[in-house]
Amino acid sequence: MTERKPPGVPFESWVDKQIHDAQARGDFDRLPGQGKPLPNDLESPYDELWWVKRKMAREGLSVLPPALALRKEAEDALAAAHAAPTERAVRKIITDVNVKIRDMLLKPPPGPPLGRKPYDVEEVVREWRERREERRTADEPGASSGSGASRVSET
Repeated sequence: MTERKPPGVPFESWVDKQIHDAQARGDFDRLPGQGKPLPNDLESPYDELWWVKRKMAREGLSVLPPALALRKEAEDALAAAHAAPTERAVRKIITDVNVKIRDMLLKPPPGPPLGRKPYDVEEVVREWRERREERRTADEPGASSGSGASRVSET
């Protein structure tokens, strides 16, 4: 317990003395987060549910309804398929997400409808091949910069 401020001593010098004594005792050594920047949430407005949001982020939980979470996952899977290094990877990514989409279509969860059909694997592979060929020709020296817009569909 800290002592009370003696009368007649300016508050600033009394506080400075308390801090100096604590440093001399080593009270500030090995504090958690030492040498790390302060968290960004210190500058944001106060949120009553800050601890709930932090816990959910730490546990990797989602606040989206299942249908919306799968819709986002399907969009991410399509982007990942277009960036995949091999045709085998494209097929695996799209097949895996299609299983989840079909499962949700057969057993809809509570919440908004999914609004998504399974992807046509062959169509996604065809688009992947086109994009890969466009990148390959664009990377070649002396390649013309004709931009053939790639069509993305969700069928």
